[in-house]
Amino acid sequence: MLFIGAVTLDSDNPKALADFYRKLLGWERYHDDGEYIYISPGERSMQLIFQENADYQRPAWPTEREKQQQMIHLDFYTDDLEKEVKRAIEYGAKLAEVQYSDGWRVMIDPAGHPFCIVNIGLK
Repeated sequence: MLFIGAVTLDSDNPKALADFYRKLLGWERYHDDGEYIYISPGERSMQLIFQENADYQRPAWPTEREKQQQMIHLDFYTDDLEKEVKRAIEYGAKLAEVQYSDGWRVMIDPAGHPFCIVNIGLK
C-alpha cells in the first residue's frame, strides 16, 4: 500500500518559503538541516518539504512557451474564500493576474509556485 507522505517544493530560499506555508497552514516545523525544511500539522502527518535549489527558476503562470513550467500545484480548500485569499496575501502570496473561476483563486507563493485556494461551499 502506498500513500503520499510529502510534497517537496524547490526554492532558492527554502526558509522563507517554508515560513510562508507554515503561517498559511498553521503547521509546525519538524526538521531543518539547512538544505531541507519539513513542515506538518503533526509529526506523522502529511508533510511539505522545502528544498534548496540554487538554479531554481520561477515557473511562468499562466504557462508560456519556452519558459519554466509549473511541475505541480497545491490546492487548499476553504469555506471562506475571500478571507483566506486576504490572509495568503498578508503572508506574502500574490493573486495571479489570470483567474479561471469564481469558485477558486489562483495564487502565487513567494517562490513563484502557483497554488489554488478553493471554495468548498460549506457556509
